[in-house]
Amino acid sequence: MKRYDLNYRGENNEDEKKDDKNLDELKSIGTMDIPEFPNDIQYLTIIGEIEGHIMAPPQKKATKYEHLIPLLIAAMEDPKIKGVFIILNTIGGDVEAGLALAEMISSIDKPKVSLVLGGGHSVGVPLATSTDYSFIVPSASMTIHPIRTTGLVIGGPQTFRYFEKMQQRIIDYIIRTSNIDRDTLMKLMYATDEIANDVGTILIGQEAVDYGLIDEVGGFSDALYKLRSLINNDKE
Repeated sequence: MKRYDLNYRGENNEDEKKDDKNLDELKSIGTMDIPEFPNDIQYLTIIGEIEGHIMAPPQKKATKYEHLIPLLIAAMEDPKIKGVFIILNTIGGDVEAGLALAEMISSIDKPKVSLVLGGGHSVGVPLATSTDYSFIVPSASMTIHPIRTTGLVIGGPQTFRYFEKMQQRIIDYIIRTSNIDRDTLMKLMYATDEIANDVGTILIGQEAVDYGLIDEVGGFSDALYKLRSLINNDKE
């Protein structure tokens, strides 16, 4: 793989244009073109904060959901793509955008596997459970907590009812796409002895599996092997 040096300039104009394009992409969305190689798996990363209807501050690492949706559509429509691999290391973010992405992923009728690296917090939980099979590395963590907001709230009772409905959407989705039961999820979500100045629970590695939230503890190779297995079963 080519190493990108900010001070590098190609030997010809085409190389320079390609490097300039990669630098522009790196500055604007934090990603750059990945070298093409023959593959039948679509790899998608959900990193940092999930940016929704409001742009995240420029100093934050963010994943824009409007960038991922076209990639998911392409994965669904491209006959060469046989499976989707979702890699997560997210703090959460826009609840509605995250839930929209989760529903989009789960509705793709091709084999899908997710891997939680580092963290799959907040709305990252339904994203992790949106696939056919989910993995978490031993050191990764997941935070389960109720919907919350900061700043000025106009119309307190109305906002509270809206949050209740949004919370119920997330709970229903997690129960539908994982093996955790409602009572256990609610107990974890409203625990008061896990997080300072907040309610909720932090699960690390095996704990997420023990509660039925994630299917298995494993790394990249384990997740890739499982996805290949699902693809082969789908062909049969």
